[in-house]
Amino acid sequence: MSTARTESERVELANTALYEAVERGDTAAMEQLWLNEPGAEVSCVHPGWPVLRGRSEVLRSYALIMASTDYIQFFLTDVEVSVTGDTALVTCTENILSGAPAENEGELGPLVGQLVVATNVFRRTAGGEWKVWSHHGSPVLAGEEDEEDDGDESP
Repeated sequence: MSTARTESERVELANTALYEAVERGDTAAMEQLWLNEPGAEVSCVHPGWPVLRGRSEVLRSYALIMASTDYIQFFLTDVEVSVTGDTALVTCTENILSGAPAENEGELGPLVGQLVVATNVFRRTAGGEWKVWSHHGSPVLAGEEDEEDDGDESP
């Protein structure tokens, strides 16, 4: 069973590397992290975006996000890793802290928090590396349940 645990740890490291590349705005690292195999089309859904298919479209989207974001940091919680053969599934909550646009050039704008639940699918390459095959992020509408429960005493 130690092999499965080791693979799970390797997948979790690959997952963490994905978020660290975004935080650094590192497009070269992002290119290395995504699967690049014939016949294995990658896909990505950023919160509020349509499905992006194909490596060039996905990498372009990350380049745009990183270029237009002054500051971003991810705190990952609820991380669950499942490995089956050469495929791995990671679910997690992205607790995102980012800088909103600044009023004055050269300054950091106010910090904004956001919750996103994410599913990241990885594929093990012939070389044994885990690469991102698909990412799907959906915003968490915090407080929605609380608003529905306030003052409602009906069964």
